[in-house]
Amino acid sequence: MSFEVDAGSYDAYMGRHSALLAPALADLAGVDAGQTALDVGCGPGALTAELVRRLGPQAVAAADPSEPFCEAARARHPGVDVRCASAEDLPFPDHAFDTALAQLVVHFMKDPVAGLGEMARVTRAGGTVAASVWDHAGELTPLAVFWRAARERDPGVRDESKLAGAAEGGLAALFREAGLRDVEDSALTMSLRHETFEEWWDPLTAGVGAAGSYLAGLDDAAQAEVRERCRRELGDGPFEIAGRAWAARGSS
Repeated sequence: MSFEVDAGSYDAYMGRHSALLAPALADLAGVDAGQTALDVGCGPGALTAELVRRLGPQAVAAADPSEPFCEAARARHPGVDVRCASAEDLPFPDHAFDTALAQLVVHFMKDPVAGLGEMARVTRAGGTVAASVWDHAGELTPLAVFWRAARERDPGVRDESKLAGAAEGGLAALFREAGLRDVEDSALTMSLRHETFEEWWDPLTAGVGAAGSYLAGLDDAAQAEVRERCRRELGDGPFEIAGRAWAARGSS
């Protein structure tokens, strides 16, 4: 699975969905003027953009382990302190922020509990940690059609349904395991219109994330089979793809 890709490929693959979810996650965290905030696993900066809109660039920091994403986030959001680092080893001092957020990231952390613990460490006492992850277990994601097609072709395929926090209540449980207090869980929803099937399919061919990596590993005939299965379910367009993300917030 790879996120060492150019920002444009990620934007088309998942960034456009992230931008739709960002305001709801910021609302859940209670992000408001006068605060400082950290975007963990920022990617090219979809959630960062919402934080900058609310707080201004000088009050926002961000971190991501992908150098191409860090470069894109710096270019898109001048004044934001962007560090190339993993969630499990954040290069910020204790109690540095009022809130720390992670959008669609916890399920890709190498150690989700450690990553959430780091988010709590860099958040002031009584501050807020908030995160969201796709409902992969419930198949309410922008990638659900793809993974159904992949499983029809190969029932043994390893999809994203078993990722950390992907089932209802799973993310909140990780928050509690990380030592966060007063944990609340909820769900965030989004819907994105696609004018054509190709508009939905083409970003999958860039090799981004688990779905892109799986597709890249197939030969041409197998790729064509998965594509046709998806097209039969979705049609030629236009259509809308709905997504649900499990979300949680807690106090540090």
